[in-house]
Amino acid sequence: MATALMLANAVLAASTPSAKVAAAKRLMKSWADGIEIGSTSGVLSDNPARPPRPVLVDPRDAKRRRLGTEAGRAALLHAVAHIEFNAIDLAADMLSRFTNDSRIDAPARHDFCSDWISVCADEARHFELVENRMAEMGVSYGDHPAHNGLWEAALATKDNFAARLAIAPLVLEARGLDVTPSMIEKLDAQQDTKSADVLRIIYEEEVHHVAIGRKWFKIVSKHTQETEVSQFHQLVNRYFKGNLKPPFNEPARTKADLPPEFYLPLANKS
Repeated sequence: MATALMLANAVLAASTPSAKVAAAKRLMKSWADGIEIGSTSGVLSDNPARPPRPVLVDPRDAKRRRLGTEAGRAALLHAVAHIEFNAIDLAADMLSRFTNDSRIDAPARHDFCSDWISVCADEARHFELVENRMAEMGVSYGDHPAHNGLWEAALATKDNFAARLAIAPLVLEARGLDVTPSMIEKLDAQQDTKSADVLRIIYEEEVHHVAIGRKWFKIVSKHTQETEVSQFHQLVNRYFKGNLKPPFNEPARTKADLPPEFYLPLANKS
């Protein structure tokens, strides 16, 4: 019988967008039906299966998107779709790699799985929303180049549970809370309400994802002698390339239980 961690591995092994989304949905349904957590067998691959497209390029080579044209708006949505596609794998990898970490006691493991399975399912649904909107604009996932920055962050933190929590939800997803409202405003200004509404759904649910990251970072941080804020700063300085960039969406970050003392001292650090 399949277990939650077996089905999380199946998400990572799915190589096409439709298969990956279907695997995430199966994981969510099976968990709701009461499957066991199980255990990860064998060596977990560092790189999930991916389709041959999009072509991956250096982030500096990614083209700027001018939202005054439909082609530019479709390119923006493609970039969002790529983030959501990677986020499906990030949630599945969180489950496969860290569910049985010693810093999560046995009673908490079910809660951990519930949280990250829900995130995995949300990201799959977000990808579908963006993919469907792109299809209305005549664009498919893979039509534009993309970069691998999000998964590079996953690789850098594959052996450090606290670092993965700090970098993935509390830096990268929190950055999405900062930049998405302005994207929504620009799409609304171009009267592209359909695209703006997709981003509104994603934005509201990503607040909860950041909150989940903070919840588990708080739990993991109890196993060190450092304060939670001090550990966060050390991990970001070690594992994140570059600075945290203001302006910050403080209301959304506060709603996600991520207070300013976490990120303000790291803004434009020298």
